[in-house]
Amino acid sequence: MVEGAQSALLAPFSDPQAVARYAEGPPRFVPGFTDLQRMAAILLAERAPSDARVLVLGAGGGLELQAFARAQPGWSFDGVDPSAEMLKLAEHTVGEFLPRVRLHKGYIEDAPEGPFDAATCLLTLHFLPADERLRTVRQIRRRLKPGAPFVAAHSSFPQDKDERPAWLSRYAAFAVASGADPDLARKARTAVDTHLNLFSPQQDEAILREAGFSQLSLFYAAFTWRGWLAYA
Repeated sequence: MVEGAQSALLAPFSDPQAVARYAEGPPRFVPGFTDLQRMAAILLAERAPSDARVLVLGAGGGLELQAFARAQPGWSFDGVDPSAEMLKLAEHTVGEFLPRVRLHKGYIEDAPEGPFDAATCLLTLHFLPADERLRTVRQIRRRLKPGAPFVAAHSSFPQDKDERPAWLSRYAAFAVASGADPDLARKARTAVDTHLNLFSPQQDEAILREAGFSQLSLFYAAFTWRGWLAYA
């Protein structure tokens, strides 16, 4: 990950006090956050078997692990995240489902080899520059069985210099309308604008295809966020 993004945006994921409040953030900054998780589980289940083994990259916090485990009682999960504090939170969040979850500290290279029946990467890939994002997505695909589904969702919106500022302002305005402190929303907008590796939806789709995924379909679009279903 790039150093700027680590210092400005990733540092809170290692701060115990910030981590304790993590669950408050995504619903305020990501429109339809809970529905995004619900849709991801539905899409994976279209092809994943009832006893699927699922790779969840960026699993810190445990919110999607909890949602997937509740939706599919026969699935087991390998969750990967670089933050030890976020993995501690994930253990607490998944609660009764923890026997079906294995957590791994690190990045994609620290994930088990699989092969997995499905994979997700939610609200994570925007932290990576293009070359690292491509490498990560390739490594996800390599761990999947042929034809297995993959769901990715992250910040992705038009990057034209005349459009980008408007979309970033809408990102902050949604957070304020959802109850976020206006000063926090303003700082988040500045941090995203300055430090995140943002691409247009067309560029993001090209990365997925170059990594070897096929049958891409956009299933989620909400202000500055996009989500895709693809197959290994």
